[in-house]
Amino acid sequence: MSALPSEPAEPAEPAEPAEPAGTPPPHPPRASTRGSTRKGTGRGTGRGTRIALPVALALLALPLITAAHHSRPAPYGDRLTAHARVPGTDPAAAPALRTRGPAVQAYEPIGGAIRWTYTREGRRPLTVLAAPGHAITLWSDGLVTDTERDGGRSVRWHRAVPESAGWLRTPAARGGAGVLRPLAPGARMLAVVTPRRITAYRTADGDLRWVLPARRGCAFEPARSLHRDGALLVAQPCAGTAVSWTAQVVAVDDLGRIVPGRTPLGNGDLERDPGAGEGVGGPEN
Repeated sequence: MSALPSEPAEPAEPAEPAEPAGTPPPHPPRASTRGSTRKGTGRGTGRGTRIALPVALALLALPLITAAHHSRPAPYGDRLTAHARVPGTDPAAAPALRTRGPAVQAYEPIGGAIRWTYTREGRRPLTVLAAPGHAITLWSDGLVTDTERDGGRSVRWHRAVPESAGWLRTPAARGGAGVLRPLAPGARMLAVVTPRRITAYRTADGDLRWVLPARRGCAFEPARSLHRDGALLVAQPCAGTAVSWTAQVVAVDDLGRIVPGRTPLGNGDLERDPGAGEGVGGPEN
């Protein structure tokens, strides 16, 4: 029996060569977006993103800025606290003033309820001068401050007295006795007396008006001072005995040292009578 002829087998397709190990897979084809969006849509989206991002960052930063503002230390270490009014007290009455430990206290003249307290971090009040509308304080670091007296709403100004901090720590300073002296009616002018100089400030804004240095070889003694006939008399003892006693006492007022023939320049005080002090003298500084 003869065998049937068999059909020739189709040749096998050649196998694709294997890719070497570590070859990254090919990127998929990028889909074409031509015609799928209208012209300008992508540009508008990018612009909106650029605007929205700064706004979002600003909103996120706002609480941090607010927290940093509230945690910022007060200038000069000030801490001024107003207390609740006690029923029955007279709000029109000016409070009395005192120093108590590290604080200046304003309290009701009747009953003694505290109206406000004022402290400075790491400092101690030495003495406080009460004037209409003003609570002027000398501090242990030689700083002089003026606080709104009635309600303690603000500290109006701070003034550093040169070369006073070291002296205030000595027994000779007597706790700042006599350093703060009013010069004009209503304490519109303030004299700050230290051994080396007398400095005058306008209490309304703390503006420096004049400076009187001590005579060479002499020094002012703030505790040995008094008011007489509108003038402040300050002792200025000198080391040598050749200096007359009249040169060891200095008289000043709100315009400066009182000497014959002075020509006052004025203090910019509109409340002072026109022509006051004319022909009486001017500050020697």
